[in-house]
Amino acid sequence: MKRIFDFSLALIGLFISLPLWFIFGLAIWFEDGGPIFYFQERVGKDGKIFKSIKFRSMIAEAEKNLGPMQAKENDPRNTRIGRILRKTAMDELPQLVNILKGEMSFVGPRALRPMETEPTDAWRVRDIFHIPGFEKRASIQPGLTGVAQVFASRNLPREEKFKYDLWYIENMNFWLDIRLIAKSILVTLKARWDI
Repeated sequence: MKRIFDFSLALIGLFISLPLWFIFGLAIWFEDGGPIFYFQERVGKDGKIFKSIKFRSMIAEAEKNLGPMQAKENDPRNTRIGRILRKTAMDELPQLVNILKGEMSFVGPRALRPMETEPTDAWRVRDIFHIPGFEKRASIQPGLTGVAQVFASRNLPREEKFKYDLWYIENMNFWLDIRLIAKSILVTLKARWDI
């Protein structure tokens, strides 16, 4: 049922949002002439890698010299239109295509990058695959939104965010998904997503 709901809602969302795709695409292209879309490897269900599609919100080749880095508030790599897209989460609109392809769901854990690491004590780092809870959270499709995305602080360590994801996996149902989607729409309308 979740897959049927995801596919149907993504198809409707894609059709309704087409004018926005045109507007955002032109705005991105006019700002710096760079590519409109940004493709990035993400970890999906059972650890399978897929290409996430987003509207480009940062300068072209933002990671060329720095490597993979988590975006932060007032990130200097963000373009002007990118700041708006990120605050409203409209940069993630193209992920409707990922949902149609079955690589993502509307609600689930955030799709993380395969090479993502997290600093620990004593200046060491660990990759996301070794954080407790990763395996269980990878047992379902990653989501466009989810409990951690809506309710957890962006600055929480991954292990704490994973607890939100694990709670969702143990309690997921159709009505919870509806409530999380509705809450996400409200956050988008208020342009209150952390960037």
